[in-house]
Amino acid sequence: EVQVVESGGGVVRTGESLRLSCSASGSSFDDYAVGWFRQAPGKEREGISCISTGDGSSYFQNSVKDRFTMSTDSAKNTVYLQMNNLKPEDTAVYYCAAGSGAEYDFWGQGTQVTVSS
Repeated sequence: EVQVVESGGGVVRTGESLRLSCSASGSSFDDYAVGWFRQAPGKEREGISCISTGDGSSYFQNSVKDRFTMSTDSAKNTVYLQMNNLKPEDTAVYYCAAGSGAEYDFWGQGTQVTVSS
């Protein structure tokens, strides 16, 4: 089983950047796809990006693909979400999840990102 922990959230202003970290313990991320999700107040959780740590292929939702990037550090067993040019509509709790099949099996507790205008 994989334990997933997110960190790096905070309060920033419009146009600023944040880097979220997703660290795993119990198993290597190399065997999993890792996704980032977010849930804004009053809205459903949405998937925004994912990466296959095996081959590095990634996917980004249209609303973030020109501003967010993902990277991995295998030595630290950590996946990063670099978020640039943040907007108020990016305000949400951000979750990291890992999975090896059709669904994500292991979820973190979330980290709050707040973007002020």
